[in-house]
Amino acid sequence: MERIQQALERVKQPQVQQGEVVTASSSLRDTVPDPIRYSGTKTRPSNLEDLVARRVLTSDQHSPFVDAYKILRTQVLHRLKEHRWNVIGVTSPGAQEGKTIVAVNLAISLALEPNHTALLIDANLRNPQIHQLFDVDNYGLADYLLDQVSVSELLIHPEIDRLVVMPAGGPVKNSVETLTLAKMTTLVQELKHRYTSRIVVFDLPPVLDTADVIGIAPRLDALILVVEEGKTTEKRIREALASVRETVPVLGVVMNKAGRLSGGVSS
Repeated sequence: MERIQQALERVKQPQVQQGEVVTASSSLRDTVPDPIRYSGTKTRPSNLEDLVARRVLTSDQHSPFVDAYKILRTQVLHRLKEHRWNVIGVTSPGAQEGKTIVAVNLAISLALEPNHTALLIDANLRNPQIHQLFDVDNYGLADYLLDQVSVSELLIHPEIDRLVVMPAGGPVKNSVETLTLAKMTTLVQELKHRYTSRIVVFDLPPVLDTADVIGIAPRLDALILVVEEGKTTEKRIREALASVRETVPVLGVVMNKAGRLSGGVSS
């Protein structure tokens, strides 16, 4: 009875997400809270068939592919909780090794966990891709950092429960100088401390191709390195890990496209 009373009290409280006041209708399904209604953030409905075709997770999928991301999510959440972290970056040694799709699917998987929300930010200012996966305008982080655009104008809810996306904007030629502006430090600190249940996932450029990751790394709690089975060499993995060793902890290495017939992702 006490638990039910506590649940009733919780659903009476207004919930604040991404700078907006939203409301939650009552429900006693403790483990599956009602969807958050974003009253100010722009909502752009996602085409589920398009998402699946792009290998993006959806809430109604059931497959070894989805299970692999749930395992990854659980491992990541354990490490984040252990250190009280909530801001992570996803990168890879080189280009075309699957880091963006891993960042997107990890963020969705985190958002599907009822106790958390997720904010996915495209910080690959030279080659932004997340707006293409969600089929939204490329208006985002660079516009905040370089112009007088507010964060609230740049956030998009793709109608995936508890997920908000900020595209990259750009492309920006001087990306490392942009990502190391004092304004970026302020933004990360604001995002880190505003909501305790929110996990912020940055999709970053490849770590060995530019100085961008090394530049932004001190502002993050941790990194995840994505490698592609059969493509990324051991030498490149060692070089990537060595390049950030002194600046940010690495949570682990995710092997993308492992066992392609089963759509596997392993860590």
